[in-house]
Amino acid sequence: MVAEYVPMSADESLACARDTIHRIITALGDRDSLVTQISVEVGAEIVETVIQPGYHLNSVDLARRYQTSRTPIRDALMLLEKEGLVDIPSNRRPRAATMDISTIGEIYRTRAAILERVAVDVVENASTEDLDSLEEGLGKMEVAFRNKDINGYVWANIAFHDLNLIASGNRTAKRIVESLLLRTIHLRRGSLSREGRLAASVDDHQRLLKAYRDRDANLAAALVRSNHLHALRNIVQRLAG
Repeated sequence: MVAEYVPMSADESLACARDTIHRIITALGDRDSLVTQISVEVGAEIVETVIQPGYHLNSVDLARRYQTSRTPIRDALMLLEKEGLVDIPSNRRPRAATMDISTIGEIYRTRAAILERVAVDVVENASTEDLDSLEEGLGKMEVAFRNKDINGYVWANIAFHDLNLIASGNRTAKRIVESLLLRTIHLRRGSLSREGRLAASVDDHQRLLKAYRDRDANLAAALVRSNHLHALRNIVQRLAG
């Protein structure tokens, strides 16, 4: 008997956000500490919009929450600022980062350019085992799609692209893309929630994997660029109302 599919809950999505932020922060050499813990937990709440964009982050309230002084809070918020999740205006209270349409466009076009290069690197460098791992990751995306599980699809998609970066062997691109990832997860979820976008995303990734199997670098790069520009167009339309 096949077990019934259970969509990813908000709490499970928050846990995925924590794991992702922890992986990215500690990859820089930061050891687990109170500052890391605060960064991970506050950052995850920003990514999952538990803390809404523009919300003021009161260091006194956060110090009380974590039963610490304001120094670790300040250090954690500065770390999140580096990752693009917090804005710290001069002489003003820190706040969850906001992005205008122009900035979003810059990020998506930059991601597209980098991931085009990554796609070429995957074609040139990926082993059969790497491509099998990508196919397994795509399978998880397809299951989430069939069950209309937006949260499950978003995190399966993120896992697919992490495998994609590993398969490319391009460590510089991996670090840049991971930093940009944290700034765009909530935008990606909004884009994929629009009618027809999940189906289009699955189709794009199926064609991308076939291009990898066929060792067609030009097609793989073109598919990546098209996917990002379509996503950007959907985000702009959604934000414009």
